[in-house]
Order: sequence, then structure tokens, then C-alpha cells
Amino acid sequence: MRACLIAAVVSTALSVTSASATVIISADIGGKMQDYTTRFRQVRDSGEPVVIAGKCVSACTMVLGLVPSDRICATPDAVLGFHAAWMFDSSGKRVVSASGTEDLMQTYPAAVRAWIAQHGGLTPKMMYLRGRDLAAIVAPCNSSRVASASHAKRFGGTHQVDDTNTPRASLTRAE
Repeated sequence: MRACLIAAVVSTALSVTSASATVIISADIGGKMQDYTTRFRQVRDSGEPVVIAGKCVSACTMVLGLVPSDRICATPDAVLGFHAAWMFDSSGKRVVSASGTEDLMQTYPAAVRAWIAQHGGLTPKMMYLRGRDLAAIVAPCNSSRVASASHAKRFGGTHQVDDTNTPRASLTRAE
């Protein structure tokens, strides 16, 4: 029995590599779409699972289309926020970017696009996906995936966006 326990611990320790780290998303308020495309393609290519454990809004929601759905789960505290992409016009005013919004919609899987359409489409106003509606689209996390958060990369926090001509889903980004 003791030998089996030691073998299990050693096996677990050897399997914890950077490729098996879990990405935890919480308190992520979004930012430039191109930054999130790059970030989530890296997560996709790494094979890392993703746990949405809190707020993931704006460009952060692109995770749903850029990382395979079988590697994403959501905790009961997860909330996703969607709105139209925007950028600054020549006078510095924030305006909706039709092409950015179209690109954003094309990123999402069909179930997310359908949910957005049922709620009036993307507009400048934030719409939230949570609870049962979220669980119907994103698999709920099981306890073992949440427990693996001890080896996690976290997305969250805020930083000012500097490039004003790139379509984005919000004014600030998280790194």
C-alpha cells in the first residue's frame, strides 16, 4: 500500500511540467483583440487546460474560440462579459468597430454566437453569461481541475492600453 502511494506521488510530481500547468482566468477585463489572440493561441499550442474562475470580459472571452472547448471549464463564480469591439476615431472618441466586432464574433464557437444573437447581438453595452446559461456552453470544472490551480498561470489585473488604432474589446487589458 505504501509503495503504491509513493509511486502515485512520484508519478504526479513527474507529470507536473510547464505544459501541464493550468491557466486560471479571473478578474480579466480584456483589452486588444490581437493581444488576446496571441495569448490564447499560445495557450492552445501549449496544451494547457483553462479554468475560468471569475470575471472574463471583453477580449478575454476569445478564449472560448481559441482554446479547444474540451480544455476549458468554468467554476460557479465564472462570468463572461461580451460587447462590441471598439477603437478610437481620429478625434480620440471611442467608436464601435464593425470589422472588429465581426472578427470577434467569428472567433466564438457556434453556441456562443447563438447565445449572443438570442440576447440582441454585440452592442457597446456589456451582456453577461453566467450560471446555467454558461454551464450549457462551457463545461463546469470538476474538483480535480480546480485543485490543479496550484500549478497555475493566472490571467487578470489591469494595465493601460497604449495603441489607439487597434480594434479592442475594452479600454484596458490584462496580462
